[in-house]
Order: sequence, then C-alpha cells, then structure tokens
Amino acid sequence: MSRFQVVSGKGGTGKTTVAAALSLALATEGKRTLLVEVEGRQGIAQLFETEVLPYEERKIAVAPGGGEVFALAIDPEQALLDYLQMFYKLGSAGRALKKLGAIDFATTVAPGIRDVLLTGKACEAVRRKDKSGRFAYDHVVMDAPPTGRITRFLNVNDEVAGLAKIGPIHNQAQAVMRVLKSPETAVHLVTLLEEMPVQETADGIAELRAAKLPVGRIIVNMVRPEVLDEAELELVRAAPRGALARSLSAAGLGGARRGGNAEKLVDPLLTQAEEYAERYALEHEQRSVLAELQLPLHELPLFTEGMDLAGLYELADELRKQRIS
Repeated sequence: MSRFQVVSGKGGTGKTTVAAALSLALATEGKRTLLVEVEGRQGIAQLFETEVLPYEERKIAVAPGGGEVFALAIDPEQALLDYLQMFYKLGSAGRALKKLGAIDFATTVAPGIRDVLLTGKACEAVRRKDKSGRFAYDHVVMDAPPTGRITRFLNVNDEVAGLAKIGPIHNQAQAVMRVLKSPETAVHLVTLLEEMPVQETADGIAELRAAKLPVGRIIVNMVRPEVLDEAELELVRAAPRGALARSLSAAGLGGARRGGNAEKLVDPLLTQAEEYAERYALEHEQRSVLAELQLPLHELPLFTEGMDLAGLYELADELRKQRIS
C-alpha cells in the first residue's frame, strides 16, 4: 500500500468523506496517519466534529487498535512563509512581507507556486523521519482538489517550468515530483454511479495516465442497496395487473381487512418499479464503463440519514473489509 494516498473526485461525490474514512482505515492497529486538507473548506473538522483546524498537525481521532489520525489544513500563505524561512532564512522579514500583502500577491498571480507549496508540504510529511530513522507517519492522505484540476494540481513540475529553471523553487518542484511519481503515491478517484461523475472520472484517469502520475483505485461512493435483481424485475414487468392485485390482497395490503382496494396500489407500485428499473439499468451501465478503465473498483454504501462521526468509522470499517487500506 502506497504511503501517500491522494483522493480526488467530482464535486458532490463525497471525496472528503472518503479521504477521512481512508485515513481512519489506514491508522488501524497502532499506525499513524496524517490527513491533509488543501482547499481551505474545513471539511475535515466538520466530519470529525472538531474545532476549526489551524495550520499545524493536530490529533483528531483514534482508530481501532490504538492508531492515531492527525490532520493538517495547509494554508498557502503560511506554507510560503515556511518556504521562505527554510531556503532564505528571512525570519521577521517574511512576516513583514505578509503584512504588505506580498505573499498573497505571489500565491495569486503564480498559481503554480501555490500548488508547489500545497503539495510540497504534504510531500514533506511523507518523507519526514524521526530521530530513530522511522517515518513520522505511516501514511499521508490528501483530500485533493476535484477531478477536473487534479492532474494540473499534482503536475507541479510543469506548472513552475516557465517560472523557475533553476534555484530553490525549481529544486522544490523536482523533489515534490519525485514523490508524486514514485510507487509511494497513489491517486484514487471517487465517483457515483451516474453519467457525469463517471465520465469525469474516466477523463481524469486519462489525464493522470498521460502525465505519468500513479493512478490507484476507483471508489464508487453512496451506492444504494439492490432491492430487485434483473430476474425479479422481469417478473414484475410480466405479471398481470389482476394477479398483482390478488397478491396484494392475499398479503393483507389494500384488501377488505384494511377497508381499501388492492387495485389502487398496483399503479403506484408499478410506477415505483419502473423508476427503480431505470436506475438499475443506468447503474449497471456505469459499472460497465468503470470496469473498462481496468482499475481496482470498490463500492461504498449510501448512508440514508447522512454522515456523522459514527458513520465515518463505519465507512472506515467497510474500507478495511474491502482491503483498500
């Protein structure tokens, strides 16, 4: 299992939830995982029901078996200050630049530098070791930008090529790319069994492969349970209306014992069955499209009452069962 897990997906697919659950799954049995946020949305804090994350690594959860999950919300301005201190030893001068707005200017007009800072901070955590020579974290999980811009975000070397041919920025970008294109890294894409997210996933995988970035797995999120299979749907389509009404009456639904009329239930039930059949066909079609991408495919269940902290642990357990972690 790669040590750096990057999680992306079309907006609305639940990529942040999957990234959070994956961090819990990877932290099982005494391991340490760092969960990194780069978009400034504080989605991690909301999922783990904790206070707003500062720009520091902070423990937010304990996984089964005593493992620990730490979280870091990377702020590009603070990351640039760290960078300036690391390479130029600016100290108080760096803080003065921030007051003057120079840092915000630099990260806005040169988005390539911004992405180097964000990915660089995460890659530093991947490489970091303690005094004994052990890695500080067994795994680092990044809740990355959406699929539409994940390749550009990760391919920082190309982004800064026109900005810096040599020097610390160039060297930093090279160091980041060595991690991102190594076996240590895997980029997972989260999707739903719907046409647009699946198409965006296919496009994203093609772009990642063209950039020679390591694609990991496809994670289908929020999968609704299968109520009827194909054979049962055929039975519903073929069954005469009268037979359906008699079956409903025999089951005590809409019959004399309830003072109703079973025939009145037939049309709503058939309409519901037809809607389910359409969704069933669409989902199977999208599964076929995903299968053609020739990547490990995993499905996670829909939590009909929404996602809370207990559900997050349940989702992490499902990831472990499917050996994603």
